[in-house]
Amino acid sequence: MSEATALLTAVFERAGASASVASCVSRALVAAESEGQIGHGFSRVADYVAQIRSGKINVDAKPILERRAPAALHVKAGHGFAYPALDVALQAGIPLAREMGVAVTTVGNSHHCGAMSIQVERIAEAGLIGVMVANAPKAIAPWGAKDAVFGTNPIAFATPVAKAPPLVIDLSLSIVARGKVMAAHKAGKSIPEGWALDRAGRSTTDAASALEGSMLPIGEAKGTALALMVEILAAALSGSAFSRDAGSFFTADGDLPNVGQTLIAIHPGGGTEFGERISDLLGYIASLEGARLPGDRRRKSIELAKSNGLSVPVHLFNQALHLAGELPQQTLQSGV
Repeated sequence: MSEATALLTAVFERAGASASVASCVSRALVAAESEGQIGHGFSRVADYVAQIRSGKINVDAKPILERRAPAALHVKAGHGFAYPALDVALQAGIPLAREMGVAVTTVGNSHHCGAMSIQVERIAEAGLIGVMVANAPKAIAPWGAKDAVFGTNPIAFATPVAKAPPLVIDLSLSIVARGKVMAAHKAGKSIPEGWALDRAGRSTTDAASALEGSMLPIGEAKGTALALMVEILAAALSGSAFSRDAGSFFTADGDLPNVGQTLIAIHPGGGTEFGERISDLLGYIASLEGARLPGDRRRKSIELAKSNGLSVPVHLFNQALHLAGELPQQTLQSGV
């Protein structure tokens, strides 16, 4: 996977990003691709480059850290990439949570934050419980309405587990992440029934119509209630734009996304009892016939990527080569 990271780093440096920013963004995209979150991996590269060139992503932004209360931090992302700002948030938030017992860090004036599993896993690997929420450009209508107001507004969670990797949960509040619909659109494929509605509020399997319409929420009215909670915790708390006013993550023109993210790190207390109790709980669930623990598929995908490399669609791989300034001399196979 180091070759994939190097390729994408070359892409973003060529587009105008510094070496450190390009590397940070590339690592996040490759990590997302490796865990099977294809809507947050290579499929984002061309959109990011177009937004750098148009100025929609401030590639020169320097995240600014503020301490607003004893256990509350804020990072100003400056309309740059979210990933460097999230690095600053974790580098400050993790030690603060160890000191105070909890740390709440908001990231404001931000951009697409990709696979949030990556960020909460870092918190759990530090021995803390991690929670993260983020708002996104409008994509979900309030239950009963047809006009989108909320983003897909994902929620992620991770906890340490004794003698095992952290438990990681990352879910979108739409039936599927909107990035999967965009990936289908770019690949010229249809989407399954039940993912989205068109602008008239009718069910659609056409990816373009879905992007113009709205995503269906998980749990019907309960899903939109959760989306509202995330809207408040991510956008209002960080001083960022509500989803209804946020610019698109996908287009080079239009308003800036200006979205927000909130990360919470919780110290579970001294000793190993907490991790052992979580291990016991997960072991019991796994022993039940037919039960599958959250994150199992993600771990298997990461292990496969580590052993066999990434399996990247040919058109996205070739696109990255082109953006990096490399001209392939023959037909290229997927896989980096």
